[in-house]
Amino acid sequence: MLAAVLYGKEDLRWEKITDPTPEQGEVVIRVDAATTCGTDLKVWRRGGHARMLKPPTLFGHEVAGTIVAVGQGVTKWQIGDRVVANNSAPCMECFFCQRQEFSLCPNLTWNNGTFAQFLKIPAPIVNHNMLSIPNELPDELAAITEPLACVLHGVARSDIKAGDRVAVLGDGAIGLMFVAKLARDFSAEVLLFGGNDSRLEIGKKLGATHIFNHHNLVDIPEVVKELTQGWGADVVIEATGVPSVWETAIACARPGATVNLFGGCPRDTTIKVNTEQLHYSELTLKGVFHNTPHFVREALSLIASRKIPFDLLITQKRALQDLEQVLCDMRERKVVKVAMLP
Repeated sequence: MLAAVLYGKEDLRWEKITDPTPEQGEVVIRVDAATTCGTDLKVWRRGGHARMLKPPTLFGHEVAGTIVAVGQGVTKWQIGDRVVANNSAPCMECFFCQRQEFSLCPNLTWNNGTFAQFLKIPAPIVNHNMLSIPNELPDELAAITEPLACVLHGVARSDIKAGDRVAVLGDGAIGLMFVAKLARDFSAEVLLFGGNDSRLEIGKKLGATHIFNHHNLVDIPEVVKELTQGWGADVVIEATGVPSVWETAIACARPGATVNLFGGCPRDTTIKVNTEQLHYSELTLKGVFHNTPHFVREALSLIASRKIPFDLLITQKRALQDLEQVLCDMRERKVVKVAMLP
């Protein structure tokens, strides 16, 4: 089969590799749609990921497909089933899993390689994090289950109350998903900050109350305070993975606020925190990572309900071999998410 293999920083190669065959408890799917993600862009640009993969490696992690082979012991699934497979599964046995803190599981089974014609799904994912796609749901929408599951996990950890004023920093797919969820289910007043006017307009359609292009601003925290009677936001969501923006997010928070530092920064980076503000303003700073089986299911259900127009996030559908150009377009912020169709 044809597959994308990442060798290092912006070193992506197309290779013909042996078609995968399932072992005990595994399945193989034909990839019907693999969507791009901001994490894919970061991995391509950085040449790896602290947790998910190390080059040389198969590449890509958001997928919807059809089962074409099943291994011994697989009884729940059949050839021809349309499925969405999360890119990980917890072990269900460790210290953290016993406390249902599944995203902290040190034994997560990771799976990459969606930018290919076929993909083998490991047994733990088959058992815990692979779901049937509703008949009427397009493949490209089902494929965004994984990032939405991460967002739902992030929302749940952010202590958001109905009517809160929430500042979202970042107009990528993750930031836009946060906007959509907060506006619909919390009636939040969402202040969206980004750097791309077309993405900000999508944010407006998804429910953002105010949109701002940071290129036109001198002081983001000051803008937030002007819109919140001088206090700052009740909740701040950082969705860029840039250390300086983490610091900006903290500066946007009111006393007593929760700051969700959601975007993953490069390895070994640090930020400065004003200890006086942190202590006397009783801030809650949270790092929130990945998703859990519960939120994977909730995400697919929300997408299938069609209550939120997530199709606004799918900028294009492209042939698999266009992946490197698509990554360049993402780097130039010309597209949000692209459905790669093998």
